[in-house]
Amino acid sequence: MNVPDEALLALKVSPDQLAAELRLAAAIKLYELGRLSSGAAASLAGVPRSLFLVKLADYGVDTFRLTQTDIEHEARLA
Repeated sequence: MNVPDEALLALKVSPDQLAAELRLAAAIKLYELGRLSSGAAASLAGVPRSLFLVKLADYGVDTFRLTQTDIEHEARLA
């Protein structure tokens, strides 16, 4: 992927840092859309699953996705 030098200067990152950030952002978005599991997304991002789950909050993405049915089921078990 070619990134203009101006973008690197504006972001104040190296090409490697930007590549890692873009991989993480893409993985988080694909997880949010339900296209990747957290494990697969973490693998795409190149980070351990536990770190990926922590990073979700930085992007405003819920770690757990529960449907109304899931919530009702969990409430009955409590």
